[in-house]
Amino acid sequence: VIGFAFDGTGYGDDGTIWGGEVLLADYASSTRAAHLQYVPLPGGDATIKRPYRAALAHLWAASVEWHEALPPVAACSATEQKILQRQLATNLNCIATSSMGRLFDAVAALAGVRQTVTYEAQAAIELEALAATNVHEPYNFALLDEAPIKIAAAPLVRAVAEDVLARVPVAVIAAKFHHAVADLILQLA
Repeated sequence: VIGFAFDGTGYGDDGTIWGGEVLLADYASSTRAAHLQYVPLPGGDATIKRPYRAALAHLWAASVEWHEALPPVAACSATEQKILQRQLATNLNCIATSSMGRLFDAVAALAGVRQTVTYEAQAAIELEALAATNVHEPYNFALLDEAPIKIAAAPLVRAVAEDVLARVPVAVIAAKFHHAVADLILQLA
């Protein structure tokens, strides 16, 4: 079977936090065929309750400037931004993750849906609820042809940030993101 394990947090056999994996499995074993490229989570669990931190980490990983007009940047104090930049630059107290759930959190925060949560997947649920039904254009992931295949979210994150700065409606951003994930699943399968 081809298994898509897209969730928030799972401990991987390489010591990282998984959550964006494609596994090929049979009754005896499984092989990791593809996964989201690792992104550092500054402060680990603190990022789960504060999606703006996941967004800032994804922006950093995609080499996107933390522009003040981006909602997660606005939600983060200047002092915390300096701390996060230092953490990301030095990998201090950062946990590598391939989590699709943290990417959903990051996109929700970037789009301005929610910067903090009170329960797991709250930002993702709200992002999904806002998705326009008449938009069919996707953002795009990049696939790096390695073994296992690395799924780069950086092009998608850059496109979301550009749309936010261009004041594209949240419903459109949400739809394009969900279509990107669906297209990714189809392409990988």
